[in-house]
Amino acid sequence: MVTIRLFCAAGMSTSLLVNKMKDAAKAKEIEADIEAFPEGQMEKHIEGVNVVLLGPQVGYKLSKAKKTCEPKEIPVAIIPMQDYGMMNGQKVLDFALNLIKK
Repeated sequence: MVTIRLFCAAGMSTSLLVNKMKDAAKAKEIEADIEAFPEGQMEKHIEGVNVVLLGPQVGYKLSKAKKTCEPKEIPVAIIPMQDYGMMNGQKVLDFALNLIKK
């Protein structure tokens, strides 16, 4: 089971991306727990998580997110703007999985 959390400003557009990522995971036969939350709730939602992704609109919070995630050895990165804009669940899922492997 791979656990991925996405954090953004409010969660509206990111929840669409979550659904597309879940579809991509299902197509690859990967068991994945993928959810999105507002960035301000990060500390409440990262226990047992494999990777944290930030929406591009909150990319400026990356250093704060790293301070929260790195002590727990959770990789964190900003979702590439183009993949986010295109709601490309497959590419964002692959991006997340590659971060876990590093």
